[in-house]
Amino acid sequence: MKRFTAVLVAALLAVPAFAQMKGMDMKSDSKEVTHKATGVVTRAPAGGKVTIKHDPVPSLKWPGMTMGFVVRDKAVADKLKAGAKIEFEFVQQGGDYVVTSVK
Repeated sequence: MKRFTAVLVAALLAVPAFAQMKGMDMKSDSKEVTHKATGVVTRAPAGGKVTIKHDPVPSLKWPGMTMGFVVRDKAVADKLKAGAKIEFEFVQQGGDYVVTSVK
């Protein structure tokens, strides 16, 4: 009886851990999804980071907002100036949103 109780308790404790993993994407070979947006550069310090006040991004169901992005290509980052109106594409990499192209 003690063994049955121990197995039952272990099984019940494992259920929440599996439930949390249910919504996670566990694929290691998943491709980057490219998102498109328009906006205005509000801050462009040196170092490959930029702040953009962007319009809504339908592919992510985001409203318009101001947020920071990492710029993948340093040459592109160096050309971005505060006040510039841009069309841009970006991807999510870990916790960062990375600009991949700018028009």
